[in-house]
Amino acid sequence: MNLGRYHQALARSYNKRVCHREFEIKDLVLREIPKHRKEASTGNCPKIGKEDDEEDKINVDIAKVGRLRKLRKKDDETVILGSDYISRLRAQHIKLNPSTDWAKPELQLKNNDESDEGNAIFWTNVELVEKSGVQFHKNAQLLLTAGEDQMLRFFQIDGKRNIEIDSRLLHGYQISKARFLPDGSQVIVSGKRRYFYSFDTVKTAVDKIGPLVGKKEKRLQSFEVSPDSNVIAFVGDEGYMLLVSRKIKELIGTLKMNGTVRSLAFADGGRPLLSFGGDGHVYHWDLRTRRCFHKAFDEGCVRGSALCTTSSESMFAAGSSSGIVNVYNREEFLEGKKKPKKVIENLTTEVDFLRFNHDAQMLAISSSKKKNSLKLIHVPSFTVFSNWPHVNHFRYHHRCLDFSPGGGFMAMGNAEGKVLLYKLHHYQCA
Repeated sequence: MNLGRYHQALARSYNKRVCHREFEIKDLVLREIPKHRKEASTGNCPKIGKEDDEEDKINVDIAKVGRLRKLRKKDDETVILGSDYISRLRAQHIKLNPSTDWAKPELQLKNNDESDEGNAIFWTNVELVEKSGVQFHKNAQLLLTAGEDQMLRFFQIDGKRNIEIDSRLLHGYQISKARFLPDGSQVIVSGKRRYFYSFDTVKTAVDKIGPLVGKKEKRLQSFEVSPDSNVIAFVGDEGYMLLVSRKIKELIGTLKMNGTVRSLAFADGGRPLLSFGGDGHVYHWDLRTRRCFHKAFDEGCVRGSALCTTSSESMFAAGSSSGIVNVYNREEFLEGKKKPKKVIENLTTEVDFLRFNHDAQMLAISSSKKKNSLKLIHVPSFTVFSNWPHVNHFRYHHRCLDFSPGGGFMAMGNAEGKVLLYKLHHYQCA
């Protein structure tokens, strides 16, 4: 299905929601949603790594791509069969990860709930690539995934099949971040280049934008979009923030803070911009005057690394290089009360991802520096959900996460190239 036609169909059915049974938030239950569910009559799950007859009909050039040359057994080897390619990948993985079981061909899934492999809505057994971003569309029925494999992918989320409906390859562009505009009309894509891309979800057209005139940057790698969709704020070098107009896609202003910029967040409908970084201070900027109207130190921070605000802008969370996450009441912070509402000390390595859900009942905190460093916080009580994740459930470096607009789904991307989809039973709507 073409994404443009799909977008129009969703617009006509915008108010339709997927509803589920409600539970108390303290009894949060998360259930993995499989990519494919077989009919009840089959009853059997596929084996991981099971070879297909089609594999012998595919030829793979392992000399053309640099990172595949390590699979060659002879220096002059070029093209091999698909089945040989898979077995060599498996052998290479076992060599690098001797304690990993999934690569063993005799391993069989017991059921859909016991393996992340069977429950990923996107993964590849050909080339594992880091996922750089996941995000739900505002209607909750469309999920965007992006990664350093240079691909944008769009999935129709129904909690059952979760089929891929469209994809785009950005040749030679390793994606660092991809986000829908809040109005859902476009996807902004950034990477390790001096330019970025805009993907129109209705016209399904891709536009290359930049380099920006007026400020020379080595790369436009990270950004945030204002809630009104009018301004795109990019993280620049040497403490600069670049303000780009959504309409004309041109530089309309710059801001400058002390130290390096590590993270940005918008508040109050997009009028103030918050920045956080190398000097450990949280800055509040007025985008109308382009001036900093408040600056205060994040308690105990050595170097700021992550920042996020709630949808109501009443709170914000700041994560540091030491693994500490401080949660503040934003109004009290601006009035001079620098003591955080809560100091969260559940991570031991640099915090590089924070996300509140739509009603600020949950806060996800994560560090990609260490495996299993992802926690869900119940914000009203500031306690960690003890029933998730299970101690043996995740073996990944987590990269990104997003909650659906109604809170019913949670998508999580990791460094293994997978995006896992979960159902949060407390919320009735997707």
